[in-house]
Amino acid sequence: MKNINNIYVLGTSHVAKQSVSQVKKQIRELNPEIVAIELDKNRLHSLQHNTKRPKNLEMIKYLGLGGFLFYIFGEFAQKKIGKILDINPGEDMFTAYKTAKKNKSKIALIDRDIQITLRRFSKFFKFKELVKIIFDILKGTKTKETIDLNNVPSDKLIEFVISEVKDKYPTIYKVLVYERDIYMGKKLVALSLVFPNDKILAVVGAGHVNGITKYLKKILNSNEAV
Repeated sequence: MKNINNIYVLGTSHVAKQSVSQVKKQIRELNPEIVAIELDKNRLHSLQHNTKRPKNLEMIKYLGLGGFLFYIFGEFAQKKIGKILDINPGEDMFTAYKTAKKNKSKIALIDRDIQITLRRFSKFFKFKELVKIIFDILKGTKTKETIDLNNVPSDKLIEFVISEVKDKYPTIYKVLVYERDIYMGKKLVALSLVFPNDKILAVVGAGHVNGITKYLKKILNSNEAV
């Protein structure tokens, strides 16, 4: 967990059981006044009611072909991994929400609307990039470190993966990582300025921790306006 001013940033894995216990532990021990979660209203509603968007022509028109294909592929991959590990995808964020409510902490949903993200993905989408990532996943990426999906990846492994994504799949990096790092960073800065005396625990995917903390240090330590 990383700390900048009154903000604590906890990185999780959306399909790792370890993340669920870590989230509960940190909320209990830190006892934050505010828990900021990598969710938007639509994704929280889906987790609460176990609902799914209908996959039809209207969805393709709304999200664009690239966003639709990425949504289908991402949902399939998370389900597969979740089934193997016996955990529901997104359980880390839903646990943060439920534990924060139980702890009587204020809750802030800080992620960009998933529909906006997917539409932006369609805008910059290159079909060969999606084909490449699917091929690479099926082929397998070689790393020197063994990956245990039950646990949150190490900082070193996360840095390696983010670097690979940035180099090989620039659209995916731009829309899914970089833009959302900045979006969530801005939300956290705003919370910090409005509630300077409150402890804020941000629960985000491990791949966003470095980008968010880099943004927070830049803005909060230099007193730049949001």
